[in-house]
Amino acid sequence: MDSIKQCLRQGRQLLGTMITTFASHDLVIILKNCGFDFCMVDCEHGSFTTREVSDMISGGRGCGMPVLVRIPEIRREHVLHYMEMGAAGLLLPNTESAEQARQLVDYAKYAPMGHRGVSLSRPHTGFQKVNGPEYMAKANEETFLMCQIESQAGVDHIAEIMAVPGIDAALIGPNDMSQDFGILGQYSHPRMTEAFERVIHAAAGQGKWSGVHFGKAEPLKPWLRKGMQINMWNSDTGLLSLGAGAMAELREG
Repeated sequence: MDSIKQCLRQGRQLLGTMITTFASHDLVIILKNCGFDFCMVDCEHGSFTTREVSDMISGGRGCGMPVLVRIPEIRREHVLHYMEMGAAGLLLPNTESAEQARQLVDYAKYAPMGHRGVSLSRPHTGFQKVNGPEYMAKANEETFLMCQIESQAGVDHIAEIMAVPGIDAALIGPNDMSQDFGILGQYSHPRMTEAFERVIHAAAGQGKWSGVHFGKAEPLKPWLRKGMQINMWNSDTGLLSLGAGAMAELREG
């Protein structure tokens, strides 16, 4: 399968969703068949075991669906575990400084970009014997690293964050951002619009990508039209609720 970066470089606008609750190898396949370009396993708010995450990543690798992981925090063991499972990339929540971004790169990338531990007989290589230097260079190129911008501090430091080599994209978290701004849920507020545009400009200025995750379609549509390239819509529980909501038609007769 093409890596996320390959797809973005081809000018594609990618749309993913968040897996928050249901730990299923099959769910990843279903999401791919529904047309999503990638999915994100939420290990910040979710309560998944490492085995459950590994199974979902394996399902994605088997069907050609990139599976990313939102890590709980910037710690070496979190980054290393999910990368060794074969995750296509990682999302660091509430990134507010270039130093946090640099730590993510250091833990996720092999030398000379970082100091990721070298253990090559793992799921990320398909347990195959690989040429170490060649594989590690390819992994460094394909691993997709995103910083989630969810606060005023993140917006204030977005230019420095996007300037960090190895960081590929900024993903806005509008719920926490609007909470931090004191305007929870007011996504069309001028202050939110200004913050979005600052993130887009900073990412584009470094030749990188930007996006946002909304639970509903309407607030996402304007930013799709403005060209944000890697976005997320809804979640596993939200999509189930949308489908189950059709039951109302049966009750109405």
